[in-house]
Amino acid sequence: MRPGPHRHLGAITAVAVVGGAMLAVPAVADDAQDGPVEAGITVPKVDGLAEDFDLGVDVSSVLSLEESGVVFRDADGEPADLFAVLAGAGVTDVRVRVWNDPWDADGNGYGGGNTDVPRAVEIGQRATAAGLGVLVDLHYSDFWADPAKQQAPKAWQGLGVDGKVAALGEFTTAALTEFRDAGVDVETVQIGNETNNGVAGVSAWADRARMFSAGSAAVREVLPGARVALHFTNPESAGRYAGYAEQLETHGVDYDVFASSYYPYWHGSLDNLTAVLDDVASTYGKDVMVAETSWAYTLEDGDGHTNTIETTYPQYPTSVQGQASQVRDVVAAVAAVGAAGTGVYYWEPAWLPVGPPEDRVANQQLWEEHGSGWATSHAGEYDPEDAGQWYGGSSWENQAMFGFDGRPLESLDVFRHVRTGAVAPRDVTGVTPAEVRLVAGDPVVLPGTVEVAYNDGSVESQGVTWDADDVAAVGEVGTYAVAGVTGTGLEVTLTVVVQVRNHLADPSFEDGGAAWEISGTGAAVEETADAADLDRAVKFWAEQDYAFTVSQTVTGLEPGEYRVSATTQGGDGAGTDVRRLRLAADGVAEAPLALAGWQAWDTTTTGTVTVGADGTATVTASFELAAGAWGTIDAFVLERVGETAPSYPAWDRTVRYSRGDVVVHGDVTYAAVRPNRGKEPGTARSPRQPAHAAAASSPWVVVD
Repeated sequence: MRPGPHRHLGAITAVAVVGGAMLAVPAVADDAQDGPVEAGITVPKVDGLAEDFDLGVDVSSVLSLEESGVVFRDADGEPADLFAVLAGAGVTDVRVRVWNDPWDADGNGYGGGNTDVPRAVEIGQRATAAGLGVLVDLHYSDFWADPAKQQAPKAWQGLGVDGKVAALGEFTTAALTEFRDAGVDVETVQIGNETNNGVAGVSAWADRARMFSAGSAAVREVLPGARVALHFTNPESAGRYAGYAEQLETHGVDYDVFASSYYPYWHGSLDNLTAVLDDVASTYGKDVMVAETSWAYTLEDGDGHTNTIETTYPQYPTSVQGQASQVRDVVAAVAAVGAAGTGVYYWEPAWLPVGPPEDRVANQQLWEEHGSGWATSHAGEYDPEDAGQWYGGSSWENQAMFGFDGRPLESLDVFRHVRTGAVAPRDVTGVTPAEVRLVAGDPVVLPGTVEVAYNDGSVESQGVTWDADDVAAVGEVGTYAVAGVTGTGLEVTLTVVVQVRNHLADPSFEDGGAAWEISGTGAAVEETADAADLDRAVKFWAEQDYAFTVSQTVTGLEPGEYRVSATTQGGDGAGTDVRRLRLAADGVAEAPLALAGWQAWDTTTTGTVTVGADGTATVTASFELAAGAWGTIDAFVLERVGETAPSYPAWDRTVRYSRGDVVVHGDVTYAAVRPNRGKEPGTARSPRQPAHAAAASSPWVVVD
């Protein structure tokens, strides 16, 4: 249970005092209202949502954005206080990150809002004035902390564990005292940020628990009415959260809320999210929440700095409606836990561009001066490998809930609509399939129908005609965009990925890895956000030194020259680690595998090896790793060098043939003329045959 009252305004109108001006904050919609409201987005009501459920946002970059000249506006386009706009949209709480000392010796900020304690307190005061509760997110770092980065603050770097435990307690006490004395309505305090692998450089569980406990004790002393939250991520990894919660229980850590990040791009299904949070809640009697989530509404770049999300994902459309649907569904997933499910926070919905892409030079000056980008060049002294190389602007503006002009998107109103429901005129929200994968040299086969999804939840199958020129352009290895028009006139685009022929079975482990032999300890096939290709990979980690191999022997190969590649990501390795990719046939070729950082994908390719008359080759990835090293290996490719010979028919594709499917070979285009109800036709012959032969004994006819 919560240690104190969880305060929300409900339907009470608040008055915000900002810069001396009185700003009326519209009341949150009454949950008792009958039926959904009319709106520009469709949001099914979340039934049974508790009155004090946190509907929060993290706006830690706001001061730096305003200092850079960003103007937030209301729905009419008039300048407005961000916090008043948030409260009017149904937001109940604000989350603010806190770094110990995000400044260099000359007073230059590291960026990302430069949110030290005084700036975080100012954000908290403005949130409180607008009637919003505050979640204080203590990173215990001078800059970003996440599973791959848990660097101790500069002032702590010479300390051992005992010294860090004491320093963490002292810092927490001092910081929260400033929040309390400034009148900030702190409801929750987060002890660390995404602390999967440690906090402030402390990783062993017994020591990490001491760090958590020191922070918790400070919260209890300074803000006894606030909740203590611990924050982790990667809920998609089997057993991860259960293991973390067990460790916290074993070491007697005092906390109230088990908080999770959940980004659908990387973190598995909503059903799994509910299940793992429910397990923690029911087993250990803790509240649970999602402390970070988001979704992209556009793929457009707003400021000239590359964005984190630059492609579409299948869970939701990249649109304002998709963004609203995603937030609504995460709220429902947490609420499904029951009374223990206490909130969802959207991460940085107001991190806007400081200027358009064509003004990148001027933007860079603002990012450097005010810290309104994700990192400045000055952060390189603290984080040389990441911020020191890739500093710049916002990577998040396409996931904001405000347009680039500062106006709120209709998706911001999802925080109101989850309590009442909302309906909009029927509109298309997405089309599948969005991607087809082919093998170089095989005929180009595209689906004859697409599934069209609408904002009312319905899905229709519609026939589609693909642009003949786009289809004809698909050829060598690469990625192609093919335009099409459905029978209702809907314009659609299909991504066609042409890959080399891969002679390995289950090369990306999507079938569970049964074709592979995995020996040793610390590694297993898992569904993971850290897969380089599709949804699964071999994931590895152990608390002690460990070693494992992943191997597959392939038979029936045509004699010739072959090479193998594989893709890795990960970190926390040691100089003594051994990581090698090996291809053995009539000879042996090896190459080192890298762990370059979290989702810093590195593809290793061996030299060539001759496969002789026996047609046999063995692919092996071997690892000898220090305790705490982690990562994934995925996307193996065993390629015959120079192989271009086509193979027809190629019925092993994921796309099934049905009426309207297209095959292109040379200058001739063929189409399927009879449906097969998802079964492989079997009677089709190579499109290289004369047209009359193909048409006589198969579902293929010449189109043009």
